[in-house]
Amino acid sequence: MPARLRFAVPLAVLAAGLTAAGTASAEEVNIYSARHYDSDQALYDAFTEKTGIDVNVLQGSSDQLIERIKREGKASPADVMITVDAGRLWRAEEEGIFQSVDSKVLDERLPATVRQPDGKWFGFSQRVRAIFYDPQDVDPANLKTYEDLADPRFKGELCIRSSNNIYNQSLLASIIAHDGKQKAEQWAQGVVDNMARDPEGGDTDQILGVASGECDIAVANHYYYARLLESDNPDDRAAAKKVQILFPNQDGRGAHVNIGGAGVVRDAPHRENAVRFLEFLASDEAQALFVKGNHEYPVVDGVAKDPVLESWGDFKRDDLNVSALGENNPEAIRIFDRVGWR
Repeated sequence: MPARLRFAVPLAVLAAGLTAAGTASAEEVNIYSARHYDSDQALYDAFTEKTGIDVNVLQGSSDQLIERIKREGKASPADVMITVDAGRLWRAEEEGIFQSVDSKVLDERLPATVRQPDGKWFGFSQRVRAIFYDPQDVDPANLKTYEDLADPRFKGELCIRSSNNIYNQSLLASIIAHDGKQKAEQWAQGVVDNMARDPEGGDTDQILGVASGECDIAVANHYYYARLLESDNPDDRAAAKKVQILFPNQDGRGAHVNIGGAGVVRDAPHRENAVRFLEFLASDEAQALFVKGNHEYPVVDGVAKDPVLESWGDFKRDDLNVSALGENNPEAIRIFDRVGWR
């Protein structure tokens, strides 16, 4: 039976559709997901086909799902919470949403860098915060690192999202981890000084800003660029071809990598099924579906990338444990506020 998708249904309806603790069916797993990719349906269907366990899915934002699980308490039907960005997983951890999982499969399959040290949550796909530039106006020899984005030579040339964006918060959190608070704040101030315009729009808008000439440099997650390159819209493809991707800090710590991840909810009524689902996400089959569905990088070595990602070649990735992105998130937000990054 395919996974059953449920969207923002009232609590009473959810209780009727998803079995709560005490009346749990052994043949299902209830997933609260903040991933909004239609392609994730293939993951759920593949898990059901492999195990015979039905998948029930409730979708919402990370904050909505966290508050819902807290409100539902021990009666929550939630077994697994899925979201994107280590900063959001850390917030859920801080709210007591997850329980620790000790799994030999996850320990062996997943790199230590994408595992929360206490087994509270795990990364199953990777996204790179890359730099994009106009090759007609920018010499990449002058733009090799995230730190270069704050160089005064690029004043008025940078497009980047709001400080409210979790991806930027995690990027700054990584800089705090590597360079310390003082240098991180100096970097953030330099980026603000170099902005071509006030932050607006999403990641795709930053890349399109370079293509249109509004700015010469942008910061975005890699898969937004891959989507443009493979878009059905010829205008998107034409815009993408005007822009080049750059993986920063290749002579140092490597490019900043974030994750899509999940953990087992603290009072999961189907704990065994929840752990099986996480272990499935670490399988070659599921890793290939992450790649195919959203151009994300796999976390497991040896899984083939899609042709667009392959065309960019290999690159060095930051080996910072992603839990640090959450731990430094509050300080990152304070720095953004102090430097006036809107």
